[in-house]
Amino acid sequence: MEWLPAGWRPKVVAVDIDGTLTDGKKQLDTGAIHSLRRLEAAGIPVILATGNVRAITYGLWRFLNLSGPICCENGGVLWHKAWGGPIVRADGKEAKRAAEWLATQIDGLDSNGIETNAWRESEWCLFPDEDLEAVQDHIAASEWAHLSVVRTGFAIHLMEPHLSKGTGLEAMFEKMGWLAEDLLCVGDAPNDLPMFEFAHWAVAVGGAFEQVKQAADVVSPLPHGSTFEPLVDAILSPV
Repeated sequence: MEWLPAGWRPKVVAVDIDGTLTDGKKQLDTGAIHSLRRLEAAGIPVILATGNVRAITYGLWRFLNLSGPICCENGGVLWHKAWGGPIVRADGKEAKRAAEWLATQIDGLDSNGIETNAWRESEWCLFPDEDLEAVQDHIAASEWAHLSVVRTGFAIHLMEPHLSKGTGLEAMFEKMGWLAEDLLCVGDAPNDLPMFEFAHWAVAVGGAFEQVKQAADVVSPLPHGSTFEPLVDAILSPV
């Protein structure tokens, strides 16, 4: 299969974490780790673009020895070691209050949500098995109707409407002096769709949501992190 358009190679690569570098049990694919290190060794910076929090993303960034910035909480928090501190693009208190209100409206809903809310800075996440339709309907009829409700395989995200991986990467690229036409991205879930729209070339891993596969330029025949070895082989091969 053809992983890349003829005559084009990315200068920057952005990758999702959960469901992309990891499987359904959140276990990292060791082949994917090796592949990302190959990109960095070839001078291609890797961006971690995730719905996860900065603390967890930074840990992975640190141990993979990456050089690119990190885009956390679906574009709500941006960070690079050269910036002197994080860029937090929204206040997550509104989303948390919305979750607390939802618990008064939907029987059994846990407003505390997923464990990583303890470190969340710009949004709030409910458990992925909460009733998505009920959450959407109640939010739409509430004072928090402006919030976006986005479900991934690991959480239901309540967040400000201007937040997305796409707008986060746009702000990041402007700060770094990079061009979107040089970006390849890899993802699996609906929160990756704005990133797909921003990037020049988008790859969906095997096991991705159907709407993500439809939006991708290439759909990997391999699941999750197994996508990266042949993809990186193609990126590093002579044009």
